[in-house]
Amino acid sequence: MISLEDIRAAARRIHGRVHHTPVFTSRLFNQAAGVQCWFKCENLQRAGAFKIRGAMNFLLSLTAAERRRGVVAFSSGNHAQAVALAALELGIPAAIVMPQDAPAVKREATLAYGAEVVFYDRRREDREAIGRQIAQQRGAILVPPFDHEWIIAGQGTAALELVEEVPDLDTLVVCIGGGGLIAGSAVAAQGRRVIGVEPERANDTWLSLRAGQRVEIPTPDTVADGLRATSPGKLTFPIVQRLVETVLLVSEEEILQTARFIHTRMKLVVEPSGAVAAAAVLHRKLSPACRRVGIILSGGNC
Repeated sequence: MISLEDIRAAARRIHGRVHHTPVFTSRLFNQAAGVQCWFKCENLQRAGAFKIRGAMNFLLSLTAAERRRGVVAFSSGNHAQAVALAALELGIPAAIVMPQDAPAVKREATLAYGAEVVFYDRRREDREAIGRQIAQQRGAILVPPFDHEWIIAGQGTAALELVEEVPDLDTLVVCIGGGGLIAGSAVAAQGRRVIGVEPERANDTWLSLRAGQRVEIPTPDTVADGLRATSPGKLTFPIVQRLVETVLLVSEEEILQTARFIHTRMKLVVEPSGAVAAAAVLHRKLSPACRRVGIILSGGNC
């Protein structure tokens, strides 16, 4: 189990290599949502998303010998960019397995950071199997997108910064893909209420919680391309079961409406995945007990 000290250690390890992102508020958003909100702007993070926190913590935790072997990652975009950037900065060879239909902006950024990109068909091929095969052939280290203690601890540093800056929050609202961000956030929340949010079309964690075990769904078709995990992680799911109060679902239109609201009213660029947590708040899906709410805007690569 990941501890609060693991997250604090990750924060010390990555200090100076990732941004301490700002916390914004919006009177217009508060009025529309009916609650007081504070936004942790990971859309302004290096490589455009929170993923650099986990990737940097993972790579910095490797030994010198392991770094020389190189790393391999699989991702639809934000983890790909994060691993590529962290590897570039640390002088580590990196190969990234990406779907052919990954957003162009994410493909181009990954290539620009100097990583080798291996494309696959997400409908017919298994990205994890491809990544493991490449890692085995090259003797490289596999950097998973969410299901690893170093990744979870690194992602939790975003929520840690938020609760330290705004200590009287009663609730954290966090999007869910594979679960690395919400698992780390739930530990960092230190007893505060934690609410997860998924797209209706990518509701694997919602289904898993109701089944009491990890459920796998077909590759979801959602505008939130960063949240297309088909099943919660083996490590992340037990943390979600223990520490997350509930998981809410938002529609495709609610996601897009919220991204537009944040762009036009708050002047912040968020990708659809980055607007998912805010969508549940803006569309008043929280319980009345949630009054002082921290929201992680998870990414801005669009």
